[in-house]
Amino acid sequence: MAKILMVVSGADSMRLADGTTHPTGYWAEEVAVSHEVLTAAGAQVVIATPGGVRPTVDALSLDERGGVAEADARRHRAYLDGIADQLSAPLALAEARADDYDAVLVPGGHAPMADLATDAALGRLLGEADASGRTVAALCHGVAALLSADRQDAGFTFAGRTLTSFTDEEERQGGLGDNTPYYLESRLRERGAVIRSGPAWSSTVVQDGNLITGQNPQSSRATAEAVLKNLKDLTG
Repeated sequence: MAKILMVVSGADSMRLADGTTHPTGYWAEEVAVSHEVLTAAGAQVVIATPGGVRPTVDALSLDERGGVAEADARRHRAYLDGIADQLSAPLALAEARADDYDAVLVPGGHAPMADLATDAALGRLLGEADASGRTVAALCHGVAALLSADRQDAGFTFAGRTLTSFTDEEERQGGLGDNTPYYLESRLRERGAVIRSGPAWSSTVVQDGNLITGQNPQSSRATAEAVLKNLKDLTG
């Protein structure tokens, strides 16, 4: 049975470009669908957050204001209610060890930009997982978590790697626009990542060896399926 660490942001707010504070959290679909796909395939999923705090769901991810249909919101809410025991008592991220897991997956919502992008413990974990060839996966704004990883005296761990993330175009169309603290796609390019994006709001997954990234919430299922396929390929 594959054992997968799902790293979820613990942030419930973020400072915007204009200095105001904006409520945030994880995106319901990205956690619910990813968890469902992985566990349905028999994987064991362990949820971790910085400090072991209970993560906050972004209210917009369960609301038509966030572009989420009512039926989808009900389904995601029901699934999250079903794993409430795991969400209420997550593993403290600093206690996670890469060697204990076959894969690490980071779902999004804007919240990872507020904490995971600069979390030193996560940076070490991702670096160790990548160096050992374990599957490293991130989805939408969860790709900001990769920014936490630097090699000693060598810069950004994922420089030169091909990946995708929530695009600048999508941020302008349906995200925070120019009030975003930073445009994730642009920041990744600045750090040396090679970005390959699909059309806005398309299900797009990019794989570069053991690194798997999904572009947006619409990519949740395909990203989780790519993780499962990669694990299967590694074990033959």
